[in-house]
Amino acid sequence: MDENPLGLLPEILLLAGAVLGLAAGAFLHRESQGIVAWICGTALAAELAATVAASGRPPGMSFAAYAVDPPTHVARGVVGAATLAVVVLARGWARGHRREAEVYVLLLLAALGTVLLAGSGDLLVLVPAYLLASVPAYALAGFGKDARGTEAALKYYLMGAFLGVLMLAGVTLLYGLSGTTAYLPMGERLSGVPGAAVACAAVLLLAGMLFKAGGVPAHFWVPDVTEGTSRVIATFVTTVPKIGAFVALYRVAAEIFPGVADRWSLIVAILATATMTLGNLAAFHQDNVRRLLAYSTVSQAGYLLVPVAVAAHGGLGRTAVLFYVAAYAVTNLGAFAVVVAAGRDTLAGYAGLARRSPGLALALVVCLLGLVGTPPTAVFVGKVLVLAAAWDGGYGWLAVVVVVNTAASVFYYLRWIVPVYWRAPADAGAGASGSAGRVATGVACLAAVISVLLGCASGAVVAHG
Repeated sequence: MDENPLGLLPEILLLAGAVLGLAAGAFLHRESQGIVAWICGTALAAELAATVAASGRPPGMSFAAYAVDPPTHVARGVVGAATLAVVVLARGWARGHRREAEVYVLLLLAALGTVLLAGSGDLLVLVPAYLLASVPAYALAGFGKDARGTEAALKYYLMGAFLGVLMLAGVTLLYGLSGTTAYLPMGERLSGVPGAAVACAAVLLLAGMLFKAGGVPAHFWVPDVTEGTSRVIATFVTTVPKIGAFVALYRVAAEIFPGVADRWSLIVAILATATMTLGNLAAFHQDNVRRLLAYSTVSQAGYLLVPVAVAAHGGLGRTAVLFYVAAYAVTNLGAFAVVVAAGRDTLAGYAGLARRSPGLALALVVCLLGLVGTPPTAVFVGKVLVLAAAWDGGYGWLAVVVVVNTAASVFYYLRWIVPVYWRAPADAGAGASGSAGRVATGVACLAAVISVLLGCASGAVVAHG
């Protein structure tokens, strides 16, 4: 056990950035609150540097409750990079707002909660991490204080609070069954506990985790919040929380429930099937691109649940989860950055985009085909790893379900791509103006490039991991 606080330096840097940003925002004039974006951006960059330095040290536990190992390092890196991109996008959206500084601080706090969620090795860390990842996101969802944003924030909060209570009940039950809250000792003790009690505890614990992941049956908030809040915040809530949720889910599966792997695997496999299928079916008829991407994120959650289902069987599960969360994060962020840059929410609004902005159109195509799982993008490699993990874990039927759903998803992504190139240009709409539009376009193009490069370099990345 390592009791050196410097083992948590990336998390400390995020917290310090949030505190300094909040203090600075309290004394700065409205015109100067953009300084807080620089403070938070610097903290995120420092967190990424500290993560790279920490990844060279042997894995271990900090204070016997927080894992400092490759899954945590991946979560730190992906969350830090994704949040930095969102802060860059938010600068154009929040500029001049009287509470501009609060946007950046809330983003940093939610990112910190997400990282803590991924590294939790004790249920007493998992619960406050869940709250820290959730409460700032509720505030961000309703930040605009308009009718749609307020409704979205209320739905988000009520569902999070309800499912959080169920998760607390699961935590309590697991403690009562095992007499400990630490993951590894709990896993050893649960092997002798009646299966029905363990299954009940697992379902309750999954309730809260699936809320953060956007999986069925805790997915109802995803389309409403994605459509009701601002485009920048929709980018964040559909991307960053999933990273911590799935790393945490994998850790829970591999460390708490290996002794009851058959029961856990079947429950999660059923949820994975329902999540990817419902997400794809619901996306078919969507004409609002934000709702389409929202249901796309639900289906992606289903794919990510597959390696979680077979986590206790070893094999490629951990590699699949870690690579897929990174691939999904960069690709989904790129797709939403296109929406931010274009400033349009309907499929018709993207007609002729290739003529108006060829670079932005190409970035959109790369990201959408990436979400399908088209080579050489990163999500393609992620899906191959998911299929291999399912097959290796004895769940060949689940691999077939993934293939069928992937083929079905091509339809609704093509509904978006076709007008971009093969329809007359739409009337000029309210895209992101000036430098904000250029920045969003740059983020989208960079994300598309990284998605392709990560896919091409996947062999080296997976081998190193």
